[in-house]
Amino acid sequence: MRAFAMLVDRLTYTNSRNAKLDLIADYLRATPDPDRGWALAALTGALDFPAVKSSTIRNLLTERVDPVLYALSRDYVGDTAETASLLWPAPDDQSQADEPSLSEVVDLLRAMTRSSVMSDLPRLLDRLDGNGRYALLKFATGAMRIGVSARLARVAFAQAFDVSVDEVEEYWHGVDPPYPTLFAWAADGAPPPRTDLVPLFRPFMLAHPLDETVVSMDDYAAEWKWDGIRVQLVHVNGDTRVYSRSGDDISATFPEMAQALDFPAVLDGELLVRGSHQGGEDNDRTQGGAASFNALQQRLGRKTVSKKMLKEAPAFVRLYDVLLRDGEDLRELGWATRREHLELLMERLDPERFDLSRLIEADSFEALAAIREGARDDAIEGVMLKRRDAPYVSGRRTGLWYKWKRNPLLIDCVLMYAQRGSGKRSSFYSDFTFGCWDGDPDNGGELLPVGKAYFGFTDDELKWLDRHVRQNTVNRFGPVRETDKSLVLEVAFDSVHESKRHKSGVAMRFPRINRIREDKPAHEADLIATLRAMIRD
Repeated sequence: MRAFAMLVDRLTYTNSRNAKLDLIADYLRATPDPDRGWALAALTGALDFPAVKSSTIRNLLTERVDPVLYALSRDYVGDTAETASLLWPAPDDQSQADEPSLSEVVDLLRAMTRSSVMSDLPRLLDRLDGNGRYALLKFATGAMRIGVSARLARVAFAQAFDVSVDEVEEYWHGVDPPYPTLFAWAADGAPPPRTDLVPLFRPFMLAHPLDETVVSMDDYAAEWKWDGIRVQLVHVNGDTRVYSRSGDDISATFPEMAQALDFPAVLDGELLVRGSHQGGEDNDRTQGGAASFNALQQRLGRKTVSKKMLKEAPAFVRLYDVLLRDGEDLRELGWATRREHLELLMERLDPERFDLSRLIEADSFEALAAIREGARDDAIEGVMLKRRDAPYVSGRRTGLWYKWKRNPLLIDCVLMYAQRGSGKRSSFYSDFTFGCWDGDPDNGGELLPVGKAYFGFTDDELKWLDRHVRQNTVNRFGPVRETDKSLVLEVAFDSVHESKRHKSGVAMRFPRINRIREDKPAHEADLIATLRAMIRD
């Protein structure tokens, strides 16, 4: 455990991507099985210990230290695990020889239940020093936040044993922690894990933002970027699974889709729910038939789906690509050839559950730009540009696929509340709640919250906003500070929808702070009525 705790500590204070890769690779080479496998699982978020929650840690601390001291310390530090590791009253007779291995820690955490955790976890914490307690609590609660993504950890694994990261990605979802067959293949030259017996997730091909790039329509095909969730449907040996972008199995949430693919294939597409067709020229050009993301969101994250929901918001997948078909791997083929295979597959698929994402007919980039500007379908997020000869490769590869998002909507809001962030932002107020006026601000109008954002600003702007919050706090509600209603923020967002959960009656999609408007007085911020006018039927 001591070596893993040291790794976590070093990663926390290392900003360089290459340095992080080196630290993880060195650890994986030097650490024996199964500890290194459990460490890799912790870094990639693959461990879950249901009995250990943040509330468990808070309850333990308030039993052992003064509750006021804990509250003040937590507010100052900004991170529960770090606060607990510093405040925990370790026993005087703690012996280094009694420190558990990482494997033993995992076994003990797995054995804990809701009824036993309050007695079992303290005994484990007593066997660790401050760094060990911090590392333990971080991965036990699934909140590492040390600047290491799952992708970065897998790249470090590939670097550690000089194997292809694409192969690592291919095998990754077919093995379970602590990954003995994966380490045996990469480190010892054993045969690779098998991937042909179960419906495994394959890494998605991703796109670069178009930004200022201009492409030739002779080399690229264009299609709409739909605003649902990217999914992969996999059928192997009579079993079908639906995977999200991150590789999570969401088959139970969308059972109608898990039943819809009945032949061996791996399909890539956008999961949407049915909506009423919007007539007119725009719908004819953009395909339509899908409801807004707000409608889809009602089904996301549900473990069980009612018959009523299946009827009122039926799911379907708008297909983009085919990776495998009837046992044949098509990923090395160019996009245009794969598209032909996909078109031929459509007659084998249920039209209620699948359709094919239409291509955009444009003979020049300028013509495509005009079509993009004119699109008004609420389920469209932008345009995708795909090089016609591009193979299907995992991750983002320069020059193959581009995404050209629709220009965001903008509105001026007033900063109302702020809360500290987590991880590297734990010392800054970086989560901001903002509102718009419900009625005329000069005639009794009230500010109501309309959204919350924690990105969109630069590091310098974050420091400025943090200082503003500290200097203009008028009230406190636990970790939340209320500010005077003086600062206007220009907020960018993708769409706005009706919401019964919010007092304002509206909810933004992907809000982010676009600009700090020091020049604008708060009473000139926008009205909720302005937001409502942006809702598309």
